[in-house]
Amino acid sequence: MKLVPIEKRTGLTREEFIENYLKPSRPVVFTDLAKDWPAVQKWTFDWLRENHGNLDVPLVDNHIHDADKYFQIAKTMKFGDYLSLIEKGPTDLRIFLFDIFKKIPELAEDIRFPTIMDGFLKSYKYVFFGGEGSITNLHYDMDCSNVFLTQFQTRKQLILFSPEESRRLYHHPFTVMSKVDPLSPDYEKFPALKGATGYETILHHGETIFIPSLWWHYIRYVDGGFSLALRANNSIFTAVRGGMNLVRHQFVDKSMTKLLGLDWQHWKERKAVENAQELVQKQA
Repeated sequence: MKLVPIEKRTGLTREEFIENYLKPSRPVVFTDLAKDWPAVQKWTFDWLRENHGNLDVPLVDNHIHDADKYFQIAKTMKFGDYLSLIEKGPTDLRIFLFDIFKKIPELAEDIRFPTIMDGFLKSYKYVFFGGEGSITNLHYDMDCSNVFLTQFQTRKQLILFSPEESRRLYHHPFTVMSKVDPLSPDYEKFPALKGATGYETILHHGETIFIPSLWWHYIRYVDGGFSLALRANNSIFTAVRGGMNLVRHQFVDKSMTKLLGLDWQHWKERKAVENAQELVQKQA
């Protein structure tokens, strides 16, 4: 497996972005897309703890995608206590897909939707929090939107893969998930992964990464910290595909998981292996 650094750009214009990154579906890191946001200076651990520390927040851990614990909340904690926890050191507890703006609507005044492209979904914005060493497993986003992820205060490592690599990543059918770990690749278990090419970066405070629609991403918190995800859709076809993903998840994957439990998980794993082997044989 090869990992290529993701390009970092300053002063990227709308026209350059659309022609060189959006249309060809190429990731890029903006060093200055969020430079005028009040949040870049304002959202510190101390400020969030002092002003919003009493909020109860749901936390997930690394078992979030296990067949028997799918998207279950691991525990609930005061926001201020959680911020102190992730400042101290490693933990796998994360705030994931929790709309903090519904609980603290005034936070929305501290961000600005970019003009770098059209189609931003202003009702769908999430701040993700995690402790040092916690990870978000390899996946692509179910709604198929383009994602602009802005990092605050600390560092986050991202590894991306093109949709063309899906079979090499052992994509589990009826899901948007893979069990491959690109930081510790197991080539005995996942031999097709050897031929994959990924794209890697360390995202720093104030930087924003553009994750194109349908691109796979794996995220590791280098330090305890948080980032804001904004979503944009530039194609009716990806919107339709996102709707199909949701239907497939709700009416196929969740139903089969309830009906068959781990047997369904094992079938998806076997099918992912078969698809990868078929690809390797074709290219041999």
